[in-house]
Amino acid sequence: MAITISFQLQPGPINYLPYGIDFPTGRAGRFSNGRNMVDILADLLGFDNPIPSFATTSGLDILKGVNYASGSSGIRDETGQHLGAGINMNNQLLNHQYIESGIVNMSGDKESAVKYLCKCIYTVGITCCNYISNYLLPQLYPTSRLYTPDQYARVLTQQYSQQLKTLYNYGARKVVLFGLAPLGCTLPNMAIDGTNNGSSLKTLVDDLNNDLQDAEFIFINIYDIMSSISTGFRVSDMPCCEVIARNNANLVCIPFRIPCENRAEYLWWDGTHPTEAGNLMVARRSYSSQFPSDTYTIDMHGQAQL
Repeated sequence: MAITISFQLQPGPINYLPYGIDFPTGRAGRFSNGRNMVDILADLLGFDNPIPSFATTSGLDILKGVNYASGSSGIRDETGQHLGAGINMNNQLLNHQYIESGIVNMSGDKESAVKYLCKCIYTVGITCCNYISNYLLPQLYPTSRLYTPDQYARVLTQQYSQQLKTLYNYGARKVVLFGLAPLGCTLPNMAIDGTNNGSSLKTLVDDLNNDLQDAEFIFINIYDIMSSISTGFRVSDMPCCEVIARNNANLVCIPFRIPCENRAEYLWWDGTHPTEAGNLMVARRSYSSQFPSDTYTIDMHGQAQL
């Protein structure tokens, strides 16, 4: 089994300490002190190493999985443009189409490639970037003037649905949809209703599973999971590293400042991203749900057995 990851997680490229201070190979472009949630999920699914990025993998290595993640990317093409050259969801799908073609060539025929891709697990994150790098920046983007919060959520869901159908057409069958996370310890979480996000994505999961043959879409309720685990950390209302606002939006670690020593006791690493300890707890409940509300319709362990 391979795992293919399309994860619009990070709000802009980052590759300096203290980011990666606890990662085995040091700085690795991850918005955490160590492993992110996808790294941990790959480990839980039995992979020996983190999934390689699209930019660094080739040849037979593509059969080990591909990570299409790109800093600042989102469902809408313009999301995060103020942060640099991110690869939006539509272009990530084009990258996957390229990888799919490579798998067809290696397999010798389309039918064999389809059988292989049906066994892969695809994780896709709707992420906060669609808000913190778009809707919540009225000085840079017009979306908050064009749409009410409910309208914007519906527009995102409609676009997301079409993108997921494209992913299906490129061979995906087992797809994990991660819901919206809390916006961190420093931003106004009340701006986004995570409950509504969960309801709309559950409906989307049902629609896709009913409309697409052999589809196995599931939903991970990141908002509820992260809200409930906060009580398990000694510090859940401030980041481990000293932060600074960047590009009028994201609160990132100040370069080369020494972070907190007791990182396992902090939920948040910077202003909007969890520590490895936080990622570990979320990943474990995504893989094996602790409560019925954690996942829908099944958890990732159950999906992997299908």
